Amino acid sequence: MEIFVTASALKQHLATLQQQHKKIGFVPTMGALHDGHISLIQAAKAATDVVVCSIFVNPTQFNDPKDLEKYPRPIEHDKALLTAANCDILFLPEVNVMYPENDPHWEIDLGNLDQIWEGEHRPGHFQGVTQIVYKLFQLVNPDIAFFGQKDFQQVMVIQRMIAEKALSVKLHIVPTLRDAHGLALSSRNARLSPTGIEKAYAISKALRHIQHYSREKDVNTLIAEATALLHDVDGLELEYLAICETTTLEISTNIDPNKDYVVLVAAWLEGVRLIDNMLL
Repeated sequence: MEIFVTASALKQHLATLQQQHKKIGFVPTMGALHDGHISLIQAAKAATDVVVCSIFVNPTQFNDPKDLEKYPRPIEHDKALLTAANCDILFLPEVNVMYPENDPHWEIDLGNLDQIWEGEHRPGHFQGVTQIVYKLFQLVNPDIAFFGQKDFQQVMVIQRMIAEKALSVKLHIVPTLRDAHGLALSSRNARLSPTGIEKAYAISKALRHIQHYSREKDVNTLIAEATALLHDVDGLELEYLAICETTTLEISTNIDPNKDYVVLVAAWLEGVRLIDNMLL
């Protein structure tokens, strides 16, 4: 695995590969890698010729400075995982590489996508996400970018950004990887105690309940029953739980068999904010 820390060296290297008509796959991450990230690398390996992974803890998408400070950065562990997964290139820039002095102001029209759910609870978050992903896309110029379904709203936001900027990159959404008990793999799980992990299983249990009964019960009943499952867990604080149409993420009050829906959830546990989703 080749490691680059400057934008110019990365672009020069990739330009050579692109002249050889190599198909470039790109997996942008913030590090603290786990098997969920590695599933993205594996999907990219299967679909492209060269896989680029970036690790960059992006400051502009954290609306809470303490959250940024606490974000884990086990870089040697991450390098070892990527090497074992046969990742071809790691881009590991410092903040001043991605945000040089006099960096132009960034703002993009995301419609309602950055006003609801994660957008409402983390103001400015998706402007920061689109800003860094756009910068990375400009550097890597990938044919296909690979993102996890776990951050479903983020994927919809990036799709909107691609359309707004008329980019040629295609998105490949990789299904959420879960542990044996159904918990979505997340870098934030490392901040939970063993007891907290046990309690967090209730989140996927609530999602599976909605998924299982989505054709039998009305939306209000489904949400009420799933909410009750979560309220039964001591110390778990529900932030939101909703059934939404997949593209707009607008809340749905009934389920049309001809449309696609996703259940979105966010909850706090032991001071850690966990998000998950499940397609219906």
